[in-house]
Amino acid sequence: MATDQSIDWAETPAAVWRRHRQGLRAIRRLDPVGWSELTGIGRQQEALARNTERFLAGEPSNNALLWGARGTGKSSLIKALLNRYQGQGLRMIEVDKDDLVNLPEIVDDIAELSWRFVIFCDDLSFEVGESGYKALKSVLEGSLELPPENVRVYATSNRRHLMPEFMDDNVKSEMRGGELHPAEAIEEQVSLADRFGLQLSFYGFPQDVYLQAIDALFPQVGDRESLHREAIRFATSRGARNGRTAQQFYRQFAGDTDGFGR
Repeated sequence: MATDQSIDWAETPAAVWRRHRQGLRAIRRLDPVGWSELTGIGRQQEALARNTERFLAGEPSNNALLWGARGTGKSSLIKALLNRYQGQGLRMIEVDKDDLVNLPEIVDDIAELSWRFVIFCDDLSFEVGESGYKALKSVLEGSLELPPENVRVYATSNRRHLMPEFMDDNVKSEMRGGELHPAEAIEEQVSLADRFGLQLSFYGFPQDVYLQAIDALFPQVGDRESLHREAIRFATSRGARNGRTAQQFYRQFAGDTDGFGR
């Protein structure tokens, strides 16, 4: 396995695990999304920033799970976090769900370094029968050996419990002695998510928040009424009001704003 020695962390803020080369590759072009560019998720920004600042300061901090509706800014928040804190020693390693079996070895290679690492798992979820979550569990809470103090896991997911939930699982729960005892499948689902001490929920935007995001992307447009009308029509055609929809609207109309006035 290629180790962290192939990465100059003084010059490299982030890397990605590549399974075919069995090693880390420096990320050459970071997404430049800025902290102040994010809209509609101020509560989540504040909570994740506070946790990350504690982590960078060597104070008690949590692994973080960002879960909720698609396109609501979960991944963008992680990217903006790196851009904001890389100058303070934050480094990030992106690991795909299918490569989590390699996670203990990746962590072993960085555990003694002076940098503070966030392992970033984007769009994380597990299907029935998948076993990759076992390696993730060991990194989140350790086993005989405690997890390293310079590593935290930040994951995004559309699922609150990271695993599929079936009606049949609830049917198998039992009442014993007046107490509800969840079925083993439910216990397994909840136990993984429970290892993330910080859990932040994300939801689709109310219309006013969506339009605030649109306004931030089109500060030069004078005819707000026309802009908003077109933006609402655009969101309705996609069935979603969120940050991703606002960005897509911007990319489609950024060079053609004459129709909105100035």
